[in-house]
Amino acid sequence: MTNPTTNKIHIVWDWNGTVRDDLVDHVAALNATLPALGGAPVSVETYRALHRVPIRSFYDQLLGREITDEEWTGSDEAFLSVLDGRPVRLRSGVRQLMLGLRARGIGQSLLSLAPHERLTRETEQAGITGLLERIDGRIGPSVRSKAPALADHLAELEVDPGAAVVIGDSLDDAVAARAVGAYPVLHTGGLHAAERLVVDGVPLVDTLADAAALGISAIVLRRLTGAL
Repeated sequence: MTNPTTNKIHIVWDWNGTVRDDLVDHVAALNATLPALGGAPVSVETYRALHRVPIRSFYDQLLGREITDEEWTGSDEAFLSVLDGRPVRLRSGVRQLMLGLRARGIGQSLLSLAPHERLTRETEQAGITGLLERIDGRIGPSVRSKAPALADHLAELEVDPGAAVVIGDSLDDAVAARAVGAYPVLHTGGLHAAERLVVDGVPLVDTLADAAALGISAIVLRRLTGAL
């Protein structure tokens, strides 16, 4: 591995709830699985208020009990089956945003805790694979934090974490960014309610365009400040 590049600003996008506009799809998939477990369907508001990773603990919270390994396996398969039946919709304007950033020389990649094979298939269906320098999803069982994956992701890209902006829709995106020295920006339109995303020092915006602009400006300011 060579030394990380230091000049190129790089954006690491989250997928579900960020680039992919799939909140309604996730709620529908969850509600398709809960009755078999003895649970009641939830509203979009409840989903956004309580959603967490790993997803198995989310089920435990909604049901008020720990689900068994067999229940989890069946529920996860049913959940993903429902998602498979839904078209991959990108958040409005995100493809044009990515094209514009690419034209400016801003690096871009995608990191998600969604299964890697599924992630690469969905990004191909959405037609954005060619706009991203790297796409990494989860390989193996569910994990509790994105931080180790983010560190590996940036290392493989040879990107200096100090030049990286992480854009996502959950506190874990912010925690992961801070853990590796990247700059986090969260947006309000994803899987988590806005009030859950308020954390000291982490910008919260309503659009991905604003998130990218703010993150890039912050990296530029970091460099200017460091040069003084």
